[in-house]
Amino acid sequence: MASVKENGGLDNLAFDVKQVNDQLKGNADKTCGSDSVAEEDRNKPTYCVTDVPPWYLCIFLAIQHYLTAFGGIISIPLILSEGLCLQHDSLTQSRLINNIFFVSGLCTLLQVVFGVRLPILQGGTFALVTPAMALLSMPDWECPAWTKNASLVNTSSPIFIEVWQTRMRTLQGSIMVASLLQVLVGFSGLIGFLMRFIGPLTIAPTVSLIGLSLYDSAGVKAGSHWGISAMTAALIILFSQYLRRIPIPVPAYDKIKKLHISKFFLFQIMPILLGIAVSWLVCYILTIYDVLPSDPAEYGYLARTDVKGNVVSEASWFTFTYPGQWGLPTVSLAGVFGIMAGIICSMAESVGDYHACARLSGAPPPPKHAISRGIGIEGIGSLLAGAFGTGNGTTSFSENVAALGITRVGSRTVILLSGIFMILMGMLGKIGAIFTTIPTPVIGGMFSIMFGVIGAAGISNLQSTDMNSSRNIFIFGFSMFSALVIPNWIMKNPNCLQTGVKEVDQVLRILLTTHMFVGGFLGFFLDNTIPGTKRERGFLAWEKVYLEDSSNTLATDEVYDLPFGITSHLQSQSWVRYIPFCPYKGHRSQPEDNKVPQSPGSEYSTRI
Repeated sequence: MASVKENGGLDNLAFDVKQVNDQLKGNADKTCGSDSVAEEDRNKPTYCVTDVPPWYLCIFLAIQHYLTAFGGIISIPLILSEGLCLQHDSLTQSRLINNIFFVSGLCTLLQVVFGVRLPILQGGTFALVTPAMALLSMPDWECPAWTKNASLVNTSSPIFIEVWQTRMRTLQGSIMVASLLQVLVGFSGLIGFLMRFIGPLTIAPTVSLIGLSLYDSAGVKAGSHWGISAMTAALIILFSQYLRRIPIPVPAYDKIKKLHISKFFLFQIMPILLGIAVSWLVCYILTIYDVLPSDPAEYGYLARTDVKGNVVSEASWFTFTYPGQWGLPTVSLAGVFGIMAGIICSMAESVGDYHACARLSGAPPPPKHAISRGIGIEGIGSLLAGAFGTGNGTTSFSENVAALGITRVGSRTVILLSGIFMILMGMLGKIGAIFTTIPTPVIGGMFSIMFGVIGAAGISNLQSTDMNSSRNIFIFGFSMFSALVIPNWIMKNPNCLQTGVKEVDQVLRILLTTHMFVGGFLGFFLDNTIPGTKRERGFLAWEKVYLEDSSNTLATDEVYDLPFGITSHLQSQSWVRYIPFCPYKGHRSQPEDNKVPQSPGSEYSTRI
């Protein structure tokens, strides 16, 4: 909560915390369209999607959402930097961090104002990291050996700049072209049709393999100093699992109670940030007392906090990101197909997030036009992310959906403010530079936790299926095992794919070395071809969750109308009924028309 303290000091922080607790307690009986709320309904929001909490509560919760998404967003540029040959260029890494925060904030504003219009935060997606790294590991794009040696890298050299910018431009162009698929699927209304065929047995292996396939990256970073990495992982586990319900007493003051002690659930709000900060501090102490080795060739050197030199002093205070800053994007056909596989996975998960977010924010289940618009805006977000040069796309963050259930504040005004905070943070160059100085083993410890949770979140999708069924066991087991075997074999035998057409070879190589594509494709194909009942496949459980979403919410779906009177203006136009992403009052969608299944557990899963 450093940003809060800088703006108002500990007293203001304590006052805000006290006000948050009082507001949540004092509004416990407030409902969305009714005078009372069932005591057992813990998910009933105190502030619904259209409500506007007091300004101090908005600021506090907006910062909380920013910190919740912090770990997932900052991880992506740190992973991509290796494939982009930037592992020894901290200044450029800091610019990538600024870029992704800026674009995430911009896309959040677009989604809340014009997209699905739910309080759902947008950020980078791990679903695109795997195909991106597969593209960058191809022989044509593998980093030159000299870029891996810090003593040989001159970050201001035109040769080095061209090396990494060439790779970034190819990645940018591939993401931009692939994002057009998401734009098309969203705004054309095809998403509802596609979701009929995507069930838990497709999503489970796809999402699980995103986390499991990144084990090598986590292992390399953690292996730079296993002691520091283990300490970081242990701290995050301690804060997020054991201490999350333990309040921290902080001093507070008001006119009635005067000076008193209030409770603040610090560990529940920012476990990852706290774990990184404590480990970072330990590394700093070990560095200034020369406990850690100063010779780059010795084990443990990367745990020092002075490895990145004076990157913070060299970074500018303010930075402004803009489209095409790395040059004119180029396109790789193989990269486009690989990124498309990740985008399809991202779309399926986002639909589940929309339904979970609607339930937790007191809104009715999202109608077809809102879902179509949300997916379309996510496609535009990925298009912007590619144009701005983040090396990634955007998607809905499930961690922040889960935060709605914890705070019981589902106001989209809070998420709008959080998006503004991310834009501002993305413009502060020093902030991005500070994050790049995090010691490598600390990042490795964080990765070990995050990637493991992503893998488990994918497997949790199986809870709605009948796992006593030999059919389902076969599909999931075969999909997972094949997705580990096939990419591993092809990586060890790069010359095995020789069709005679270079472009086809590249496409096949990227797709077949992308674990999530292999597992997701096999799960999708087998689940839709091997006979099985809806109950067995998990679709009945999804529909049951959907029907539960339909109860105890706002009576109308006007919350999904377009802003600034656009919907009212369009009602006079008869052609609007034929536009899939436009609300039409004359034919309001009924609940049974919207049976797009929710991804089980998505409200508590880690965003990919």
